[in-house]
Amino acid sequence: MTKIVPLLGIFLMLLHLVWPFNVPGLRKRRDFWKIAVVMGVAIVFTALLRE
Repeated sequence: MTKIVPLLGIFLMLLHLVWPFNVPGLRKRRDFWKIAVVMGVAIVFTALLRE
């Protein structure tokens, strides 16, 4: 799970740069960093659940 989350995050960031998602908070191409923040929190959350 901890290996899938970063790969999914990178894929979503690249996809957002090509075709911006039309959801609140992710309407512009420059908002791709928000995906990275969410993925970072998800990685920390899965690491805490593992222990």
